[in-house]
Amino acid sequence: MIANFDNFEISPIHNGDAWKICNFMIANQDRLQKYFPNTLKENLTPTLSQLFVDQKAKQFIDKEEFVFTLKQSDTRALVGVIYIKELDWAKKQGEFAYCIDYNFEGKGLTTKAINALINYAFTTHDLKTLQIIVYKDNISSVKVAKNNSFKWVKTLKNEFTPIGENPLDMELYEIYNER
Repeated sequence: MIANFDNFEISPIHNGDAWKICNFMIANQDRLQKYFPNTLKENLTPTLSQLFVDQKAKQFIDKEEFVFTLKQSDTRALVGVIYIKELDWAKKQGEFAYCIDYNFEGKGLTTKAINALINYAFTTHDLKTLQIIVYKDNISSVKVAKNNSFKWVKTLKNEFTPIGENPLDMELYEIYNER
């Protein structure tokens, strides 16, 4: 376990998470389709989810990408998935991506989880810059960035193209390790 708060805990993804990841993705399919289409596609069946979890667990060990689960401590229910991705070890930089179960949206859990993982990334991996890239109308995600002291840096033109849609301009937020 990396961190815990308010009866929730953050842990690296592990082999036993496949069924929970699959169930989470299916239950939140409508929410994830636009911004997490590849992750969703990779988790539509328990077999696919096991392959996904195995790959992500190996990438975690190899420090290629870090995927974490956010679970309720007492029920072990999976309520969120958080990535530190796009790792650039030369620049000591990574990017957060996250999704939360629709039943837990708006409760501040993502903000608290990102706060804990900022500390983890800065102290455990000595990263110097963490990013959040978000669509301006995703108010909840913008709040996560601002509530964790990320600063708006710039608009990234045509940064992300949802399946079957026009490219979207995305907002880049960053926080820096001043240690």
